[in-house]
Amino acid sequence: MYSLEEIKGFITILEESSLSVLELQKEDGSKIRLEKPQTVSQLVSTVPVAGAAAAAPAAAPQSAPQPAAADSGRAIKAPIVGVFYAAPSPESEAYVSVGKKVKKGDTVCIIEAMKCMNEIQAEEDGEIVEVLVNNGDLVEYGQPLFKIK
Repeated sequence: MYSLEEIKGFITILEESSLSVLELQKEDGSKIRLEKPQTVSQLVSTVPVAGAAAAAPAAAPQSAPQPAAADSGRAIKAPIVGVFYAAPSPESEAYVSVGKKVKKGDTVCIIEAMKCMNEIQAEEDGEIVEVLVNNGDLVEYGQPLFKIK
């Protein structure tokens, strides 16, 4: 087992070096792996779009985004850059689908950014009328994800 002081030392070593990953294992089998977070420009330049979609975990089968209803509604937009996931895990149902009613604060999707899973929540009550992105798509800041009315 690593002590807090050892871990702090490893973090300092990683931050002060040109390494991007530091992985250590003690004789007793305990391991530690530290990674420097990538900046958005590093992430975009090192992961081709096709590779990102192929590397994304598959969620429950999802149909293509549905066409908009007569009233297209307001958009729920991506607050960060990352990979869009419609469900919490590949085996789970999507958080929302067309016709689902949501309340302010309900989770509508996850956006993975720099290996962190960020739950995106509805900012208002309403009904999902259109899903604008597919599971595993790269999304940009401010990109509309859903239409809600």
